[in-house]
Amino acid sequence: MSRELRNFVAGRWVGSGRTFDKTSPFDGARVAVVHEASADLVDEAVNCGHDVSIGSDASLWGDLPMRQRLAVIHDLADRLKARAGDLVEAEVADTGRSYWQASIFDGARSARLFRIFADAAASLENRSMRFSGEMEFEGMWYTTRRPKGVIACICPWNVPLLMACMKVAPVLVMGNSAVLKPSEETPSSAAVLAEVIADSDVPDGAFSLVHGFGAGSAGEFLTAHPKVDAITFTGESGTGSAIMKAAANGLREVSLELGGKNAALVFEDARMDAVADGMARSAFFNCGQICFCTERAYVHRTRFHEFVEMMAGIANGIIIGERNHNGFSIGPLISHGHRDKVRALLDTVPAHGGEFVAGGGIPSFGDERDNGAFIQPTVAIGSPEDSPFAKQEVFDPVLHVAPFDDDEEAIALANDTRYGLAACIWTENLSRAHRVAPKVRVGHAWINSWQIRDLLSPLTCAKASGVGDQGGRLSLEFASLPQTVTARIFEEDPA
Repeated sequence: MSRELRNFVAGRWVGSGRTFDKTSPFDGARVAVVHEASADLVDEAVNCGHDVSIGSDASLWGDLPMRQRLAVIHDLADRLKARAGDLVEAEVADTGRSYWQASIFDGARSARLFRIFADAAASLENRSMRFSGEMEFEGMWYTTRRPKGVIACICPWNVPLLMACMKVAPVLVMGNSAVLKPSEETPSSAAVLAEVIADSDVPDGAFSLVHGFGAGSAGEFLTAHPKVDAITFTGESGTGSAIMKAAANGLREVSLELGGKNAALVFEDARMDAVADGMARSAFFNCGQICFCTERAYVHRTRFHEFVEMMAGIANGIIIGERNHNGFSIGPLISHGHRDKVRALLDTVPAHGGEFVAGGGIPSFGDERDNGAFIQPTVAIGSPEDSPFAKQEVFDPVLHVAPFDDDEEAIALANDTRYGLAACIWTENLSRAHRVAPKVRVGHAWINSWQIRDLLSPLTCAKASGVGDQGGRLSLEFASLPQTVTARIFEEDPA
């Protein structure tokens, strides 16, 4: 049975005259009827958010003492944890991933994110210094951080709940108002999050949920609104560029985590048992639909054939489309439209002289899953480095594999991309690993691992993979406005 998903604005659930269907990528069934937010509704969300964060009603949220605000956030985290089952069901329905993955990767971490940011804010110290001026006076200065105002949180479809919480949590913690626009492909878990916030002590207007699309819809209405003070977005690089242009009107700050064509460098001394475990996840986890996933593997020529055979065996052995499988497996791509784009790119592999050693097509189930958007895990060799498959982000369980002969060639191959998000370095020589890592132009480099990440650590990007830093303190700083207060210290009090 499908749900009806309305917008949540100013503390009330609001329908609209325009709706769209959200269908399951697992079997094509309708998941929800979603109400698309109008420009007027987005305007109401932003204006109400402005009032309770930095406007006439800021005493309700933006000016609330930090201790009281964090108590509300911790209570919200408790409520969110109590709804973990509903959040998992929403993620499974929208994305088609397994219950196991949705439980360990999405549901359990969402509530924890609110606690992490609340605890980080409680220990966020201000800076201060005493100084002497050129005109022979003494003074001191200190800094404070205030709410920035209304922050638009625009989320992707690949890990929708986690991304929503990663954006909304620091925004609310620092006293701002969050206007969340989830992807039209994954609206359901955002609706559950809104239900939880509606039942909490977060005041009306401090959080709004608006559904819709990008251009000519809620996304454009939100990013173009003059009272939106900052925008945080995760998604495709072209959309990020459009958002950055919109934010230039009014000089609004942006935090953009965008695309990647991430490389793994496998050196001759790498432990192949560790590589097998790490690469299985980095290439194929979540059907390859994570921005940090590895799409290119460069392997020392002495280990190349061993690696190719190993990865082909891994790809061919992955369980596909089993929602109740208790362990690593993959679900479908997010939509038939995305699968069509992926298939078009895979079709270029043989056309450019490449060869599939695993996958490359669409699996057949003989049941309702054939109406879904599944694709086979794929490993390809022989594609030229300037081919579309080696250059364009696929966002799919695919791996382009090529050999290298020395460290400098490996670094050059890894850097031969317009993106700069992440890389993995596999070697038992840690001196080499720490020499190579700074030379790879990415925001995050893993050594002998993948996706082992402290959520308080910085998440940075290079080149076309984004601008602005996130994670822990950096997210809190993005979600607040610094102010320096300077005072003169007189030598003696006036008579």
